[in-house]
Amino acid sequence: MSSTTVNYTDDDIKSLSPREHLRLRPGMYIGKLGDGSQSDDGIYILFKEVVDNSIDEFIMGAGKTIDITIADNTVTVRDYGRGIPLNSLSAAVSKMNTGGKYGSSAFKKTVGLNGVGVKAVNMLSSSFMARSVRDGEAHTVWFAQGLEQSEKWESGVKEPNGTLVQFTPDEEVFGPYSYNLEYIETTVKNYTYLNAGLVVKLNGQSYVSKNGLLDLLNENLGEDPLYPPIHLSGEDIEVAITHGTGYGESYYSFVNGQHTTQGGTHQSAFREAIAKTIKEFYHKDYDPSDVRTSIVAAISVKIVDPQFGQQTKVSLSSTKMSEDGPTVRSFIMDFLKEQLDNYLHKNPTTAEILNKKIVENEKDRKAISGIQKKSKELAKKVSLNNKKLRDCKIHFNDLKNDRREESMIFITEGNSASGSITKSRDVQTQAVFSLRGKPLNSFGLTKKVVYENEEFNLLQAALNIENDMDDLRYNKIIIATDADVDGMHIRLLIMTFFLQFFPDVIRQEHLYVLQTPLFRVRNKKETLYCYSEEEKQKAIAKLGANPEITRFKGLGEISADEFRAFIGENMRLEKVRMTKDDPVHDMLEFYMGKNTYERQGFIINNLRIEADYVEDLI
Repeated sequence: MSSTTVNYTDDDIKSLSPREHLRLRPGMYIGKLGDGSQSDDGIYILFKEVVDNSIDEFIMGAGKTIDITIADNTVTVRDYGRGIPLNSLSAAVSKMNTGGKYGSSAFKKTVGLNGVGVKAVNMLSSSFMARSVRDGEAHTVWFAQGLEQSEKWESGVKEPNGTLVQFTPDEEVFGPYSYNLEYIETTVKNYTYLNAGLVVKLNGQSYVSKNGLLDLLNENLGEDPLYPPIHLSGEDIEVAITHGTGYGESYYSFVNGQHTTQGGTHQSAFREAIAKTIKEFYHKDYDPSDVRTSIVAAISVKIVDPQFGQQTKVSLSSTKMSEDGPTVRSFIMDFLKEQLDNYLHKNPTTAEILNKKIVENEKDRKAISGIQKKSKELAKKVSLNNKKLRDCKIHFNDLKNDRREESMIFITEGNSASGSITKSRDVQTQAVFSLRGKPLNSFGLTKKVVYENEEFNLLQAALNIENDMDDLRYNKIIIATDADVDGMHIRLLIMTFFLQFFPDVIRQEHLYVLQTPLFRVRNKKETLYCYSEEEKQKAIAKLGANPEITRFKGLGEISADEFRAFIGENMRLEKVRMTKDDPVHDMLEFYMGKNTYERQGFIINNLRIEADYVEDLI
């Protein structure tokens, strides 16, 4: 036996309770933790798990209003449904795999099916309270970190039926965090779009939708559509479809009210059905990509006992609408074949505009086909010895890998910066793509520049997004540039590239900006990294007199050992987001166009220079 061999005995075998396992491995149940700065952080999953149960009550015809308040990181959700059966209340919110949705007629076509969600909320909260009211009787239970503290029974209460849940996510699990009400508002709006007649009150403000997915599409269009959105609905399905003027495809897909941000079988069937139906309507053998380029669409389906890829329910895996029902594919295909075809026959103006758009897409595609072929050969040749890309081993398009969502790629500039990240990265999940100087300003250019420009061509090849966003190799595309004027310019040039040619990367929330520290403040005992002047002053106050202060001017000045802390669990990322309120074309025209004189005046009038940066210039 080697002297370095570690003993392995019966004492090493441990059995955890469901509560202990959930608190030890929360990511298995709610995805990543986070601090609330990103829309998919764990605290928002907890919020949805609770609200989903109230939505299920509405779907079952019980309760038309949901009251939600968020204050001091405490969330309170009150619905006016049937109320959880009083004797089962404690078990329903604390015992794993306990619930009323296991083949019961009390719930059909709902989201919460595994008996896990609200229990996870309970066990990951420092305080948790559930109260159920049924016909004048009430039962209330209180928990701390999943352990029951007390309960109360009441009779003769005057409250309306329903369930109230209040919880505060546990900082022992999540660390310091805060709710971003903008993310919450988006989620609440989606609930109302998908449930006509539902009123959700968030901190006193009411949200309601009369037109369902049509309202959602109009809310999220970043430009005027080429034709009025097509809105179709039937039993268990609703769709809204239009086209814009840009590149890419944009979809909002839902199952039983759950936003499936990573699509799944229903979204794939929808994309296929749109292309097939439109081709058959025009009796033309159009390429599916020409039909779908610049499409903006939404689909919502209701399925009995839906199966999702994971507990966070971001991708549908069900292949059938119900146990004895049609397949998801045939259901969606049959619906669009009848309803979309009828709509186009009844609306010839829309049909004419759509056909013109498809023909234009076809011309654009054929115009760059020769360049595209050469670019593929170049990319294939270069990829054999691609010094720009240091790839990772786990990729986002590997649907069978449990860690696929952790995959990311850093886009950086220069050998020193990319070298530091490369040495400190996790080779399993983190790739690095190194730019050579500033990339081309692509604003106003056609897509053929993607294939003619070596930097863009190789970046596109690395991301694997030329033909379909479903093939994207990295969940997070992270722009990592210096915190100076040149770094900001490079950042804007990369964003312009994606906005111009691959807006779905932004719409589907894959693009981020890496925040790196501006200062290092240290003494002999402690080192603190600061991302702002305010943080620097707090660090100086904490460390006392005469600490050493370093101002980082570029990523290359940060050692690989230091960088490891900035791209690990505590990595600070800023998501690049795009909504209807963002006038994308106007912004690009102003900041990236040829109006140099106007832009120069804007810079002069809004210039802010840090004192230490001025000193560096002097």
